[in-house]
Amino acid sequence: MDDTKASQVELIREAFHYQSRFDGSTMVFKIDCSIIDDPHFPSLMKDMALLAKSGFHVVIVPGAKEWIDSALEKHGIVSTYYENVRITTPEAMPFVEMAAFHVATRFMTLSTSRVDAIIGNFFRARGMGMINGVDMQHTGVVDKVLLDSLERALKQGMAPILPCIGWSPVGKPYNVASDEIALAAASTLGAIKLFIVSKGGGLRADMYDIPKGVDIDENGRIVKLNLQEAGSLLAANKGRAPDESLKSLELGVQAAKAGVERVHIVDGGEEGVILKELFSNMGSGAMIYADEYEAVRALRNSEIPDILRLMEPLMQKGVLVRRTPEAVQEKKEDYVVAEVDGSVRACAALHDWGESQAEIAAVATDPMFAAMGLGRRIVKRLIETAAKKGFERVFVLTTTTQDWFEALGFKEAPVESLPARKRNLYNQRRKSKVFALEIEGARKQRSSRD
Repeated sequence: MDDTKASQVELIREAFHYQSRFDGSTMVFKIDCSIIDDPHFPSLMKDMALLAKSGFHVVIVPGAKEWIDSALEKHGIVSTYYENVRITTPEAMPFVEMAAFHVATRFMTLSTSRVDAIIGNFFRARGMGMINGVDMQHTGVVDKVLLDSLERALKQGMAPILPCIGWSPVGKPYNVASDEIALAAASTLGAIKLFIVSKGGGLRADMYDIPKGVDIDENGRIVKLNLQEAGSLLAANKGRAPDESLKSLELGVQAAKAGVERVHIVDGGEEGVILKELFSNMGSGAMIYADEYEAVRALRNSEIPDILRLMEPLMQKGVLVRRTPEAVQEKKEDYVVAEVDGSVRACAALHDWGESQAEIAAVATDPMFAAMGLGRRIVKRLIETAAKKGFERVFVLTTTTQDWFEALGFKEAPVESLPARKRNLYNQRRKSKVFALEIEGARKQRSSRD
């Protein structure tokens, strides 16, 4: 099978994996109104309809800021703000309502894909009141999400649309930030995902001060952040004027803390962005997560076929020595895997050859996840394991990946430096190069234990 066909098969496997995992789950989509006029908006609606028809519960929270700005400007009403929050006057409120519901009706195009969408009063609002002596007037906050109404609509296969207008129990309207509505809906519904969709969404490393430890892919994109990393990124850029991406990051952190499993910040102007982000671990946006998204751990018996599938393209090219299921089973305790969101995406082994030396072998990564640095992470974990076990030196035999190992600190060494048992098995036909890494402090640690 060529690389293209193999990649297509892997995509199909991945889509089935995620479809079965998320079937019947609720996903909230907070979508900026700037996306409405994008050429990809019809495709975005079709993709969301496809999700709804495939068994996912879809909830939409449209942003309306630009439309509200336009409506108020058209009628000569000037907005004032307190700490970046619009003060909605009684004079402005009718036009805010008009703009908010106009935007919401644009999302009714889901119905053209045979998915019933419904615009409804799915939350109760209350006024913000007086803040430091400033009367916020008709600007409000979410008082209560009407869970029964939302769940009833979802069970009937509908996609609820929540405009940024809420009413008090006595019928007073309030302008409520769509970010707050999305956060309240996602946490109340127990959504497993919150998508924050905006024009040019996502996080790029060249735009911000990046704290140490944050993973950046080869295109300069921040792929994923746990809560600690996201908090560090916000803190590192605290003095910077807030932009939409940082606001999205703040919302993502709040949602993750509120129990949403995954928050995805994506560019709604990218074709198929929702499906790529959902059905691929790598996706195309930035993901924030609160729980364990990836882990390096011991290999399980049931995963031997998975790691052999990872190694197969490299074995075919001669990069790795061919291994059989029986050979892997025999040395199973030597293997570790990198699991990403429930799937094995990288593997490697640490073999003891005596003389205080261990070999790092069978390093393989799913090409679709290469940008995540899983191979580097799993090798570093094995180096740490070797140090804990008292090995003084780790080595690799490689024919094509010497630059990669040199970047990890390995240095070329003569074949004669290999332990005798390994040296006797050295394949003269392959002429693999030896790269080794001395483990600092290992000899001292071993002496102290002795």
